[in-house]
Amino acid sequence: MSKKLFFMIFISMIFSLVVAPLTALEIDEEEIRSVAADAVEFINYTGPHTVIDSLQQIKSIGSGLGSIVAQNPAASTTAGNSARYYVIHAIDPSITSGLDADILFIGQNATVDHIRNLRHIIVAYLSSAYGYSDADAQTLAVFVTVYNAVYRGNLDMFKSKYKPVVTNNLTAEHAGLAVNYKDWPGKSQIVIPLADPQGGLGTVDTTVISDSQVVESLREEDDKGVDVRKELVDIKEREADEAAEKAAVAQKEATKETAKQREEEKKLDEVKKEAEEARKTADANPSDKAAQKEAEKKEQEVVEQQKKTEEQTQVAQEKRQEAAKQQAIADQKREEARTERAQIAKDQQQLIEEGIQSDAPGVYGLEIIDTEFSRMVKLNKSNGVVMQESPVTVIRGRTLLAADENYMAIAGTTGGNAAVKVVLLDTQYMEIISESTEIASEQSVLVQDGKDYYAVIQDTNGWVLGKYNSDLKLLLKSKINVHPATAVIMTEAGICITDPNGIARLLNKSDLSEISKNSPAPVIAK
Repeated sequence: MSKKLFFMIFISMIFSLVVAPLTALEIDEEEIRSVAADAVEFINYTGPHTVIDSLQQIKSIGSGLGSIVAQNPAASTTAGNSARYYVIHAIDPSITSGLDADILFIGQNATVDHIRNLRHIIVAYLSSAYGYSDADAQTLAVFVTVYNAVYRGNLDMFKSKYKPVVTNNLTAEHAGLAVNYKDWPGKSQIVIPLADPQGGLGTVDTTVISDSQVVESLREEDDKGVDVRKELVDIKEREADEAAEKAAVAQKEATKETAKQREEEKKLDEVKKEAEEARKTADANPSDKAAQKEAEKKEQEVVEQQKKTEEQTQVAQEKRQEAAKQQAIADQKREEARTERAQIAKDQQQLIEEGIQSDAPGVYGLEIIDTEFSRMVKLNKSNGVVMQESPVTVIRGRTLLAADENYMAIAGTTGGNAAVKVVLLDTQYMEIISESTEIASEQSVLVQDGKDYYAVIQDTNGWVLGKYNSDLKLLLKSKINVHPATAVIMTEAGICITDPNGIARLLNKSDLSEISKNSPAPVIAK
């Protein structure tokens, strides 16, 4: 049974059962094993769209939200439109236990329908709000989305880790992120745990978003999530270095402040002795007003010096605590990185032994999903093992053609913002990287003739034959309409198609005009 089929069966079982909630302080071991046994597989809309947002438009959603939070990251604030994309920057400095967090809400009118684009929004948000590099933000976005999918609807878990300022904005039904994009609009409360809302490398709590359940979920991916896990380990190691530097600085400051504390304590001992002598003198001479006044003065100096000493003691203690805190963070991050690197090394070795390492030589083909749709797959060239499956599950016509370094297909569905188009898929992720401007027929064939590609596309007056280059640039359209399911046969005399009336006709390759008895005969090269 494939992992994807197993996952779908698992989801069906979960929704058919009444599952008891986790306790607020402990996570049930059996439930951990049952959840972590399956990879989080996001169900995206993977076909073409009638309206296409540019990557810049998508990222601007996140950067717009982040720029508002960046104005005062130490204080709670809100940003965005609750009907589309909305953030609550939930911060409560008055409570020391539990985590602060950002909560990203996907509103009812939001149109994001692919985890890739949702991650683009999160990447832009983290970069804009906290100054993360694009590469680090991309890694964090993957872990944030998987984390929220793993704990979807687990309000007790969120209550056990986060401050009330966070959990008061969550609901049991919508906390976290659903795996199906259809359940995102109006039903998503994506929690981003904050270790330090001030910004910088350690802002997002990498320990929380990479707990055992999240890592186990990633390890269930075909590639065991090796690359993104290595990237997070790199972040943790840099977090450890930064924390160690802060610890060293804080320790130096603590040493200085402790020395000042001792000086203040020494002064306190001196003024106490002076006050005692002055009081003895005053008590021995009760009628001596000057002695009484001097005693009161010295006693007041003791009070003032006591206050200075206590304040300096507090400063020194805070510096020592900060040094200890930063060193603890450094030690924790290094240990997490060491443990995870060891596990990654084992996983990489297993992938090599199974012959499904991502850099193994591969060939590409189609895997039938049902009578209508297929998906692109990558197979190990030496042993035929399926190394990777495309997330695009709506390829039509059982045809996949090489187009320079990419592959061309007809893909998509109809309804809503969905569309059927000619598309290009890359060979790294096997995702759609480009799509035709024109709508394609659901029944269209896809035919290659040298460097030219032909498909049936929609024109103002019906269906026509379109000619594309390998970059999906439309070169020509037929002068006559064709049947939406026409065969496209290349002959030495021209292209044979069927018109809307079911009559076979011949088109000139040079301009896609019809070759008829009134047309000059094409010149055939010999």
